[in-house]
Amino acid sequence: MMVFGLVDFGRAILIRQILAGVSREGANLASRGESLATTITAVNASANPLNMTANGYVIVTAVRRAANGTLTVTGQQKAGGVVKTSSVGNAVGGAATLPATAVEVPPRNRTLYVVEVFHRYTPVTPIGMLLGAALPTTLRDVAYF
Repeated sequence: MMVFGLVDFGRAILIRQILAGVSREGANLASRGESLATTITAVNASANPLNMTANGYVIVTAVRRAANGTLTVTGQQKAGGVVKTSSVGNAVGGAATLPATAVEVPPRNRTLYVVEVFHRYTPVTPIGMLLGAALPTTLRDVAYF
């Protein structure tokens, strides 16, 4: 059981590290002026060996803080085979929600780029069944620039 745990836990850590890296790369790229569609393409390409097209999902969102302080989704692109919803907002022109403790709100009249990446996690060993525990089915990371 210990070997099974090491194998699946190690795979989860590897996938999580890849997601953290590509979410940061994507948010950085979007903040430098690349289109949201180009950002998704770059995230998918740099997530190798993960197959984001079949087993992942990428959401790139542009959030603008208006002069009056309101946060609005000004652009959003989504792609992948595991459809998920954004924790920031899902409608262009709609309100955006940023986690108060995780990110600094952008200054007025500025745009913040958010990249959320998801990947389906499938254990390769029967450790969940042996322990009677439910393992996560989706791993996620988010970056803000």
